[in-house]
Amino acid sequence: MAVVKCPTCRTDVVWTSASPCRPFCSERCKNLDLGAWASERYTIVADDDPNQDATSTDGNDTR
Repeated sequence: MAVVKCPTCRTDVVWTSASPCRPFCSERCKNLDLGAWASERYTIVADDDPNQDATSTDGNDTR
């Protein structure tokens, strides 16, 4: 039986189907984490420039 830490409050959570909010310890911690993503406190850094055409490798559009 695996035990993980709740990402929000660091409480031990047993990783079983009896823990419906896993990896969170509760619905409250789950919603706090969702709120952090929604308010952009968490971010994921992207290597790609979203404004560059994905099909162009040299940045020159020949269409």
